[in-house]
Amino acid sequence: MMAAQQTIRRSVPCTGIGLHSGRRVTMRLRPAPANHGIRFRRLDLDGLEVPAVAARVASMDYATGLAQDAASVDTVEHLLAALVGLGIDNVTVELNQAEVPIMDGSAASFVYLVHEAQVKRLKARRRFLRVARTISLSYGDKSIALYPADDFRVTYSISFDHPLLRHQTRNQRVTEETFIEEIAPARTFGFLKEIEQLRQRGLALGGSLDNAVVLGETGVLNSSLRFEDEFVRHKILDVIGDLALVGHPLIGHLVVHRGGHALHAAFARRILDETDAWYLDDAPETAAAKTAAASVAGPALST
Repeated sequence: MMAAQQTIRRSVPCTGIGLHSGRRVTMRLRPAPANHGIRFRRLDLDGLEVPAVAARVASMDYATGLAQDAASVDTVEHLLAALVGLGIDNVTVELNQAEVPIMDGSAASFVYLVHEAQVKRLKARRRFLRVARTISLSYGDKSIALYPADDFRVTYSISFDHPLLRHQTRNQRVTEETFIEEIAPARTFGFLKEIEQLRQRGLALGGSLDNAVVLGETGVLNSSLRFEDEFVRHKILDVIGDLALVGHPLIGHLVVHRGGHALHAAFARRILDETDAWYLDDAPETAAAKTAAASVAGPALST
């Protein structure tokens, strides 16, 4: 069965703080027509737009930033993850600043926004990028690969020199339901010893315990974690958002070890470059499911 492209039914606003800029941001999601994609519109720059595509990646310094001509937008990954996680193909994101608000550091607030706006099906078909052969990329001890599979799933491993974060691994099948329940609430995280260094560089100016999990020398400074493995879940959230820049929902098994925004964004470009490794499919069903459905329906009648 063909899947339809989707947008939102009505526009919805929100306000928040930019994680790195520390500035107050007003953002509004607006419906968009079929094949429009996800686009950021800078209202403070006379409506200049930046499309959410891999070719527009401009910065990856503790967040993913996009730029086109005189317009830029930073920290896009959590919002992009929420949009693709809920099956939104087309939307305009209006901003009065150069950064998406961090909200509580997760994608949960953006999931709420989409639910408030409601989802609208469009007449145009959605096309899935189905992997036919393995695509991989590595830099030193960091690696990422996308393998053929019958659905979209992510296996992510992280490793840090911290007593609470030495190793975490999670294997997650990603559907709308699992994204909402298992991935969207996971918050961004950082280390207390790095915060002052970041602020000296003009980063993390809006960061606080209200929008990030902060790790001290021996533990978490926040009152509690939302999940025991919240850190690796957030990395899955990040890679879903960063690979939204491919422009199509993925069907494949994504395996990442010690990844980050730079590796994710480079891999989005690698996927698009290796055009012989994938094909666009109108339906999310697997080949086996299609064959089974055809056998139940019986042979086609000839005329």
